Amino acid sequence: MRISITDYTVGATLAGDLANTSPTVQAAAGEALPTPDALLEFLTGHGLRLDAVAEGRSPTGDDVREVHLLRREVRGVVETETENQAVAGGTVLAGRAGLSPVLDRDPGGRWQWYVPTRPGAPLAEELATLIGIGLLGAVRTLGHDRFRACTAPGCRGVFVDISRGGRRIYCRPEICGNRINVANHRERRRLASTAR
Repeated sequence: MRISITDYTVGATLAGDLANTSPTVQAAAGEALPTPDALLEFLTGHGLRLDAVAEGRSPTGDDVREVHLLRREVRGVVETETENQAVAGGTVLAGRAGLSPVLDRDPGGRWQWYVPTRPGAPLAEELATLIGIGLLGAVRTLGHDRFRACTAPGCRGVFVDISRGGRRIYCRPEICGNRINVANHRERRRLASTAR
C-alpha cells in the first residue's frame, strides 16, 4: 500500500470512525466490528484497499482482535492533551508498517510523497500507518485543536475535524447532530404549547 502524505484526510477521518466503532461509544448498538465480515465491510465502506485484503486474504478473527487493540490506541492519540503528544502518538502509529517516504508520480503525473507499507504487513499495522500519517497531516495542516470529543450529551465519540470551517461538534453529525436537533425541536414545540 502507498499512503499519500499530502492526502491526510483519509487517515484522519478513519481515526475517528474506527475509534467510534467501540461498544463504549455505541452503547445501544454494541460492538460495531464483532466479526471478520464486519471488519471487511468497514474497510470497504471507507474505500480502503489494504495490501493484506487486496492480496485476496480476508480478515480473520486475529485481525479483528488486533484492530480492536489499535482502536484503543487511536482513541488515545485523538484524546491527547497536547500537540506534542499527538505527534508522538501519530509517529508511533505511522511507523508500524511504514517504510521510508518515497517521491513518486501520482496518476496525474505530478510528483507526490508517499509512505509505502512493508510487504506482508498485517492488516492492523497497515491501518495504523494510514491513520498515523493522517493524524500527523491533520496536526501539521489544521492543528491539534481539531482533535475533539463529540459534544452530544451521552456520546463518547471522538473525531478529527477536517471540515473547512473547523466548526464540527459531533462525531457523527447524521446521528448525534440529528438527535440533538430533534430534541431541540421537541423542546421548542413543548414550550410553545405551554405558552398558549
